Amino acid sequence: MKHTGENIRIRNAAYYHPQHIVGNDYYLDHFAQMGKDIKRFLEVMGRKNRYIIKDENENSLTMGLKAAQKVLEDAGLQSEDLDMIVFASQTPEYTYPTNALLLHNKLQCKHRTITLDSNANCAGMVAAVEQASRYMQSNPSIRYALITGSDYSSVNCNTDDEITYPNFGDAAAAVILERSSEAGGFTDSLYYTDSEGCENIMFPACGLSNIYREDITAEQIRIRWTPFDGTVCVDAAIADIKELLSRNGLTTDDISAFCLSQFSLKNIELIQEGLGLSEEKFIYVGDEFGYTATSSPFIAFQRGVEDGRIKRGDYVFFWSVGAGWQIPTMLFQY
Repeated sequence: MKHTGENIRIRNAAYYHPQHIVGNDYYLDHFAQMGKDIKRFLEVMGRKNRYIIKDENENSLTMGLKAAQKVLEDAGLQSEDLDMIVFASQTPEYTYPTNALLLHNKLQCKHRTITLDSNANCAGMVAAVEQASRYMQSNPSIRYALITGSDYSSVNCNTDDEITYPNFGDAAAAVILERSSEAGGFTDSLYYTDSEGCENIMFPACGLSNIYREDITAEQIRIRWTPFDGTVCVDAAIADIKELLSRNGLTTDDISAFCLSQFSLKNIELIQEGLGLSEEKFIYVGDEFGYTATSSPFIAFQRGVEDGRIKRGDYVFFWSVGAGWQIPTMLFQY
């Protein structure tokens, strides 16, 4: 589904992570004391280290701000250049005002800047970039848009839960979208939604309206994660990637990189096998960052740019999964 005229391109991307690193040994020892062996789980998820917030002054908003400042600097732009700011998070520091508005204030942007928050859980930043690209195609007054994705997940994990506590890391990513007459940019996208398991992952577990009840404990507020088959999204991913390739006249040979959710190394390997491709095209950073949720595909993307695996003109797939399930797949020509 090609578009003519001006294109919506990724000008720059950047990421930020806290400095504190926690390795697998801490979590192996932590759960061993409960009689739980999580070594195999960490291998399947592909975990080694993760960056965890320890500074009480850091949160999803401050991380998002630092990623935004970095991407503006790298793009050679000023905050006054921004026509739109979207802040994607499933762990926003505030529900009002919007985190995008707070970012606008801290960056000192102009009055004509559109600001909004979005939340599609772990699929949030892929969805936000896709929807901002679509919006920019229909609104010619938007030249530059800042999309920031940031999650501070570690603080919301139940320390007795072997699925969430050792899995998440904290980080943010930021992308500058620009309107350009140059070739490339946003190409096409698909969404797949299956709400059958919509209650498998819930936060706050007790529901927001119940957090002030005297009988509610801190653990009842934190993430509730009901175990499920994490490979359930793989077939949909393979099918949607193939459909986007077909309707845009491309093959897997035309794709330089796949920047997928970093939730599970096993899922990435299954998608790779299902497409019949080598692992070189699949960028994995979950062993260093842990699972950073909404930002993870774009941290992988920027790492690919930094190490030369992704170059200007390359076709790149972005894909992620939000709880429940909501699955966006997006094709970009960088």
